[in-house]
Amino acid sequence: MFEATFQTFADSAAPALGTARLKLLREELERRGLDGFLVPRADAHQNEYVPPCDERLAWLTGFTGSAGVALVLRDEAAIVVDGRYTLQAAAQVDTASFEVVPLAQTSPDRWLERHLPAGAHFGYDPWLTTVEGEQKLRRAAAAAGAVLVAVDGNPLDAVWIDRPAAPLAPVTLRDPALAGESAPEKIGRVQAALAEQKLDALVLSDPHAVAWTFNIRGGDVNFTPLPLSWALVPRAGRPTLFVDGRKLSNAAREALAQFAEIAEPVLLERAVEMVAAGGAVIQLDQATAPALLAARVEAAGGKVSSGLSPVALMQAAKNAAELAGMRAAHLRDGAALTRFLAWFDAEAPAGRLTEIDAVCALETFRRDTGALKDISFPSISGAGPNGAIVHYRVSEATNRTIRPDELFLIDSGAQYEDGTTDVTRTLVVGTASAEMRDRFTRVLKGHIGIARAVFPLGTMGAQLDSFARQHLWAAGLDFDHGTGHGVGAYLSVHEGPARLAKVGTVALARGMVLSNEPGYYKAGAYGIRLENLEIVVDGPDVAGGERPLLAFEALTLAPFDRRGIDPALLTPDEAAWIDAYHARVREAVGPLVDAATRLWLDAATAPLAE
Repeated sequence: MFEATFQTFADSAAPALGTARLKLLREELERRGLDGFLVPRADAHQNEYVPPCDERLAWLTGFTGSAGVALVLRDEAAIVVDGRYTLQAAAQVDTASFEVVPLAQTSPDRWLERHLPAGAHFGYDPWLTTVEGEQKLRRAAAAAGAVLVAVDGNPLDAVWIDRPAAPLAPVTLRDPALAGESAPEKIGRVQAALAEQKLDALVLSDPHAVAWTFNIRGGDVNFTPLPLSWALVPRAGRPTLFVDGRKLSNAAREALAQFAEIAEPVLLERAVEMVAAGGAVIQLDQATAPALLAARVEAAGGKVSSGLSPVALMQAAKNAAELAGMRAAHLRDGAALTRFLAWFDAEAPAGRLTEIDAVCALETFRRDTGALKDISFPSISGAGPNGAIVHYRVSEATNRTIRPDELFLIDSGAQYEDGTTDVTRTLVVGTASAEMRDRFTRVLKGHIGIARAVFPLGTMGAQLDSFARQHLWAAGLDFDHGTGHGVGAYLSVHEGPARLAKVGTVALARGMVLSNEPGYYKAGAYGIRLENLEIVVDGPDVAGGERPLLAFEALTLAPFDRRGIDPALLTPDEAAWIDAYHARVREAVGPLVDAATRLWLDAATAPLAE
């Protein structure tokens, strides 16, 4: 999986091939009496990373980004992508056949409103569309005077003759010492929540939630140890796990059968209908549940309750065993990252390293731990102006040499069996300009503002987000992404429901792990991002205080580049925080690295006054 970190644009379908495939799809649509069709970059679970058999958008258009949707009509077609991917989409698709539409300009439903002919029959796959997505499509079709059609069988699959088979990676049982809670105990908590909310059953459509609840992991997608699966949890009685039986060893099947029924995924629809009969209230996860399941519930006489799954908050608040595993994983990863930083500091000044060289080296240092299962996302390795592209993904076509007197941004992470990591460091090659140091220090001050925050129980991420931005705002600057996202325990590196962002409306709770990653990006010049993962922990006891407090504990252990810091911009408390953090890194990581790296680390973590 490691070689999948970067790719060439040529890896995807060439534009001419994409045009031929568009013709095939249109012929199939005409055969079915459809005038158009929606092709999202999605699987039935709305996963961030999908298996090859679900890369329908890439097959049709050649676009290989992680988000986007194609809208195919009889005489025109568009691909809507967000700002991360406008350049990539323009390079990968045949722009004579597909209009590349930036999401910031218009949404897919708005595009349909303007382009769908009156009376047209527009199709969508209800397995690949959420209830909210279906509602938007329905409103758009109505506004255009068209008819929305839920297809039975995806027409694109009918013409994708060499479509890869569905993945069958073995399901593994989570080590109880790492899980910290048995699957029956978790199921009991979920059922208690269903009873409290007066719900009759819960469909787990998110494989991350299934993996956490049943204490299983898998390997069906890159970067996240997921077993693609579903579950139906009744308010009382045994839950049912819907998973392809070919993924289960005899031992895994026997262990799971002690507390759950096991069925093939093809039986999910019928099982949901049976529970829904008689007016049962079934909760579907609004973010991941297919619209098809909602239709099945209602057709059987049941009622759909949409909202946040009770599993989401349980999963986000890690228990003691999970946090111990995360700490161990971050210590191991910190040693690997420190070895990389020392190596980079020695090699980069020569001006021969490329962005891909850096990615490969860092992944090698992580593999050398002997514990790496996978990287947790494609590494972002941006030199100079490429660092200013927030979600830049290096390719053979864009690979840039790392040059002296510029900044290099490396955002990467790892999957270890005991935890998931995500860390960003911005490194100075040669000498940083005064402006670079000013921006670097303002970003660092924002990072420290989050790291040192003390806040009352019930505080939402949106209430903390400005702590990371205030020093940039003071200079008329900002960054256009959230400050932080949740992270799973040997699960997704992007985990909900809490986040540090202007729209973060979920209250933070003890045991949550979130990223702290403010940044600054000067288009065409450089990018700066400084990221640690943080655990939400109990805050200090304050004499006379009336509310319980929470705070953050840094999980990540790696030095910040002191050459980017302007000490004159720091308060004494901020300088003391940096020195204390660096002392902690030195003491924890130093014994785990070789003598040469230890010498480098001693210098890299020396007090700012030295």
